[in-house]
Amino acid sequence: MTVTVRLAIPEDVPFLAGLVSDEDVAPFLAAVRPTSAEELGIEVARSLAEPDDFGVMVFAVEGERAGTATWEQVNRRSRIASVGAFAIDPAFRRRGIGDEAARVLQRHLIRELGFHRLQMEIYGFNDRALRHAERAGWVREGVRRKAYWHDGEWVDGILFGLVAEDLEP
Repeated sequence: MTVTVRLAIPEDVPFLAGLVSDEDVAPFLAAVRPTSAEELGIEVARSLAEPDDFGVMVFAVEGERAGTATWEQVNRRSRIASVGAFAIDPAFRRRGIGDEAARVLQRHLIRELGFHRLQMEIYGFNDRALRHAERAGWVREGVRRKAYWHDGEWVDGILFGLVAEDLEP
């Protein structure tokens, strides 16, 4: 099974809108994450217009859309990108596709786009994503205690990082 990653195109917007609104995905994404087809279309257009600074990515398995993630350059001089909105379609779960997709994205951002450091944050209650991040090679760096108001309570944000030297050969 080969997982590939590419920039999203306008034709991907219905898939993206369906994925981020899926009842098994939506509760785990940032509350400010775009969810409507219109908002996602704007993000995809920005990604295509600013490919060195921002990306809406689509993961595919044998040509079939399987998931998405976004990244944004947050420090040009130090070559740092922030990764977020990682989601795998529930139909593709429990086969290692999410872990491989994360590693493909990491290699793409570091080896092809030239970033030195990647960083991301996951809600502390999202046990599935926390286990996934560590399996995919992310290094847990810290906790933002009670940083986010989510479903009527304050929740932690768990910080992860990855530098070029952390990548598997």
